[in-house]
Amino acid sequence: MQRPLADEIRPKNLDEVVGQRHLLAPGAVLRRLIEKEAEANMVFYGPSGTGKTTIANIIAQKTHKTLYRLNATTASLQDIKDIIADVGTLMAPGGVLLYLDEIQYFNKKQQQSLLEFMENGKLTLIASTTENPYFYVYSALLSRSTVFEFKAVPAAEAEPAVLRALEIEKDRAALPLDWEDGLPLQIATACGGDVRKAVNAVELLCNAALPRDGKLYLTRDDAAQLAQKSAMRYDKGGDAMYDIASALMKSLRGSDPDAALHYLARFLEAGDLVTPCRRLLCSASEDVGMAYPQAAAIVKACVDTAMQLGLPEAQLPLAQAAILLATAPKSNSVVEGIGRARADVRAGRTGDVPRQLQNVHADTTGFDHQQHYLYPHNFPKHWVAQQYLPDALKDIKYYVWGENKTEQAAKAYWEKIKGEGAV
Repeated sequence: MQRPLADEIRPKNLDEVVGQRHLLAPGAVLRRLIEKEAEANMVFYGPSGTGKTTIANIIAQKTHKTLYRLNATTASLQDIKDIIADVGTLMAPGGVLLYLDEIQYFNKKQQQSLLEFMENGKLTLIASTTENPYFYVYSALLSRSTVFEFKAVPAAEAEPAVLRALEIEKDRAALPLDWEDGLPLQIATACGGDVRKAVNAVELLCNAALPRDGKLYLTRDDAAQLAQKSAMRYDKGGDAMYDIASALMKSLRGSDPDAALHYLARFLEAGDLVTPCRRLLCSASEDVGMAYPQAAAIVKACVDTAMQLGLPEAQLPLAQAAILLATAPKSNSVVEGIGRARADVRAGRTGDVPRQLQNVHADTTGFDHQQHYLYPHNFPKHWVAQQYLPDALKDIKYYVWGENKTEQAAKAYWEKIKGEGAV
């Protein structure tokens, strides 16, 4: 039976690994640790197909330890105990290196069970995760480990791996194998930084290739069909989703319509309407706010329309909302104002509601039969000087006028009216 191409092409030494230059370039810390055969517990954090398993294999070879692999989605505490039982036997004469994939699926008790073996040196742990380890890995385990972040492999660095895979397939093929110009870079780009995915695409492409003029010929059109949506990293509820949501929000706030459309498109391609709708609705008040108050109503209408239409038509009203928010004048006076007010409330700075603002039933308490509330509409310009805040906060200012045209116009309007009313 033929070995999977991704397994056959797996690098045997650090120089063959593509990507992760920040970890593996000459002089980088992780490379120095590996070359010096240092025994250290590590957590590898990063997306799939970026070399985490490969580096664990190389570390096991360099340290002369027996490599055991477990996946936390299916492993149990008994599996770990069975591995520890091999320490000091012919099964693991040089010690055990446990590669625990997807450690985020181990609960706290399961993660704690590893500590004893890590402490007494019977076990060297390399755990990998695609989620932020500071959220999902038990703190005591993290304190005994060093976290290394793996990053998506750029297309230019993934291309050599694709070329190696094509050369292996050329040797395997029953007929001469050839491909269109630019195909290796196309596959490397479409893999979205996942080298394993790129190599698998090569294998599928070669398996599906049709003979032409006595040879197998790989086309870019076939590669495009195999790589549909593969360049996009998206895991609903995972780090990738929150990263894209954050990028969309910050692009709207930064008034970059092109970036906003890009991150919106990534949600649309993943079929997620809810997350971008929430971000758009939030940005309307958080980032545009009083600089263009109508934006909230317009964005709400766009979101409602999108949810009624569904995909693919929903892309149009959502794109309209994104462009509107990205190009609208900005003001964070709303979020700053309510933030200051809530900070006072949380700190206990409240006080009694002024008598003139209390509910009418207060007039029947017998303490004071007059509420003394002044009805603003009975006064010129519908305003009258009156204390609204509790006595302890009567001079506090939560809302600060933004510098945009809309808020400055409102400021001038009220300064004129209140100035006249104070005379």
